[in-house]
Amino acid sequence: MKLHLLDRSSISNSSFTTKVNEYPHFLKIWHYHPELELVVIQKSEGACFIGDGIEKFEPGDVVLIGKDLPHMWLNNEDYFDESSTRSAKAIAIHFKEDYLGNGFFETPEMIHILELFTRAKLGLKFLNLEEYLIEDILHMLELKGFEKTIAFLNILNKLAKHKGTKRLSSLGFLNSFKTTKSDTQDKVQAYIFNNFNKHISLEEAAKIAFMNTSAFSRFFKRVNRKTFSRYVTEIRIGYACKLLIENKLNIAGVCYESGFKNISNFNRQFKLVMNCTPSDYLKNYKIKTSSF
Repeated sequence: MKLHLLDRSSISNSSFTTKVNEYPHFLKIWHYHPELELVVIQKSEGACFIGDGIEKFEPGDVVLIGKDLPHMWLNNEDYFDESSTRSAKAIAIHFKEDYLGNGFFETPEMIHILELFTRAKLGLKFLNLEEYLIEDILHMLELKGFEKTIAFLNILNKLAKHKGTKRLSSLGFLNSFKTTKSDTQDKVQAYIFNNFNKHISLEEAAKIAFMNTSAFSRFFKRVNRKTFSRYVTEIRIGYACKLLIENKLNIAGVCYESGFKNISNFNRQFKLVMNCTPSDYLKNYKIKTSSF
């Protein structure tokens, strides 16, 4: 799995694109693009990989992904079964920061929307979004021209003022991605994201980077501000959190599905990263969701 730069340029005589993506499963492509992307999940479940974060996604989720932020939507395993009748569907709006012209969002009346774009550089998930606002986004598919432009501007205004958001990636990842964008870094990250829940090794990653293990370890820590093993562990724990929330596997099942080889190590690493045990994490999540 390689990191891809996708061309999302509009070919519909419009300053931004609005599209329905519907497939048996979302495309397993780790990619980025210069446009921001507003996504509404309509059907299917899985994990979204955004920067160095992993988040469960499900119908009704609304996410804004900043420009050049690597991401991938990965459906649950059963969507890839040849006999599966399930499907994945999402509305995606792609637009550039200056889609209404240079300086438009720098005016006093629009600066809050520009601040939304800045926050979206790390990826934003909107929590407890009003149903009517989701309907407004879906209604965009029926509009054209001036009406569509005004409707989208109104949506951005409401999203910018919405209080409940969750950051999906870390500033450390964003900084390292900007400063070290290279084929070597792309290939190493692709190897990690494609194998984090299977066998993965420092030696293999070093081979991909055409370095010896010592040089690669120094390179990786300088770029990512953490060791290779810590980085992989955090990816695995993030995926484990997603599996725990789904509540389809017991803790032992989550341990092995996330790439850990034994329960004791899983529990120890989980507590180091999340500051709580897997069972406490699940308990706290249930308490939070029940209070909504």
